[in-house]
Amino acid sequence: MSHIQRFPNAAKAASTNPLKMSQPLGAALAYLGVDRCLPLFHGSQGCTAFGLVLLVRHFREAIPLQTTAMDQVSTILGGYENLEQALRTIVERNNPAMIGVATTGVTETKGEDMGGQYTLFRQRNPEMADTALVFANTPDFSGGFEDGFGKAVTAIVERLVEPSPATVKTQINVLAGGHLSPGDVEELRDVIESFGLSPIFLPDLSLSMGGRQPADFTATSLGGVTVDQIRSMGASVATLVVGEHMRIAGAALELKTDVPSHFFSRLTGLEASDKLIRVLAEISGRPVHPKLRRQRESLVDGMLDGHFFFSRKRIAVALEPDLLYAVTSFLADMGAKVVAAVSPTQTPVLEKLTATTVMVGDHSDVETLARDADLIVSNSHGRQGAARIGVPLHRMGLPMFDRLGAGLKVSVGYRGTRELMFEIGNLFLSREMDHDHHPAASHEGHEDRTGQDCGGGSCGCSAV
Repeated sequence: MSHIQRFPNAAKAASTNPLKMSQPLGAALAYLGVDRCLPLFHGSQGCTAFGLVLLVRHFREAIPLQTTAMDQVSTILGGYENLEQALRTIVERNNPAMIGVATTGVTETKGEDMGGQYTLFRQRNPEMADTALVFANTPDFSGGFEDGFGKAVTAIVERLVEPSPATVKTQINVLAGGHLSPGDVEELRDVIESFGLSPIFLPDLSLSMGGRQPADFTATSLGGVTVDQIRSMGASVATLVVGEHMRIAGAALELKTDVPSHFFSRLTGLEASDKLIRVLAEISGRPVHPKLRRQRESLVDGMLDGHFFFSRKRIAVALEPDLLYAVTSFLADMGAKVVAAVSPTQTPVLEKLTATTVMVGDHSDVETLARDADLIVSNSHGRQGAARIGVPLHRMGLPMFDRLGAGLKVSVGYRGTRELMFEIGNLFLSREMDHDHHPAASHEGHEDRTGQDCGGGSCGCSAV
């Protein structure tokens, strides 16, 4: 095994091309997976506008997101009045099933007792008891996107899930991490339902962010897991917990309901997919559906066909921690060498990564570490750095604003793993074919009669 260098906190004066996304943004996405929910940022208008633009560009959908519009005075003197007014206005105008509140750096710097503010609001507004309220502390000066997502899901579990004396034998909970796309969630639903089980996803982004055209405009999320379904999660026979950042939410759910949980660090790759299928077969008591057996055979055959193109390839990966772990593990399975694994935040999952260099950093660090790489895997913000050093970029994660269908990409299970393998393998294959048919690409640095670089033989020199 190659020597692994780990830099948990790279000292830099400034981040010129950030990889990190904030906790409130992750919390907002988690809230958007609940039907008829309206996320509310407890902070300034600027904090909300930035997150809103990023989500709109990625999903290409109208994103419901509100703010308490804190200013300097209300921040210093206390923001409860802004919060109460925002909640009352939202309920009166939009009548959502749930309001998910996420704090920001503005309010967290002063210090907000969200539990106390929740209690005070309920006491002062008993007529709004029908609207579910969930408050989460998500300061954007610490942690990152996946941390905020996990905190929001944990808050939903602690506030809404109810223990149940009865058990529905076919009902199963799935705590789907923020690194899973709506397409991934839909794929997991198909796999779980093939065993005769009825999954409750928390959150369910496949229904709310998978792309729909409503007949009329709605100011809340359109689709997702309902509040009633969340409350009934205590009657399930098991819970699948996907992603390290969902571990706390899974523990909270098991503690509150006694529903046993099964943890999955990743669902991308042959071995990881096999583990999921074995667990589902044990829970349901049913044999594996022939469709899944065919998908596994197709994946194994594809791995045999494609591993030649992955072998000894040098790849740099920069993604959110749990997605970073899933992708780097899959690439290692395929025989590639991960020369750099860059995470926006420090989390325990980084200790499990297999890479030459593992560090907390940004896209500028990727640009430095990937100069001799064959491929970079990151979100759309990595495109400028990849272009500067001439390394191809495979886009994954959020945001992905320069490709259509970003939210529907699938990389979990047998089918998703196969699609990911073909996408990356075809990048390697096409580059090899381009080199075979365009030898001018190998003449970079040749000078024509004027002493200028010929741009790979474009001057018609004898090197072509």
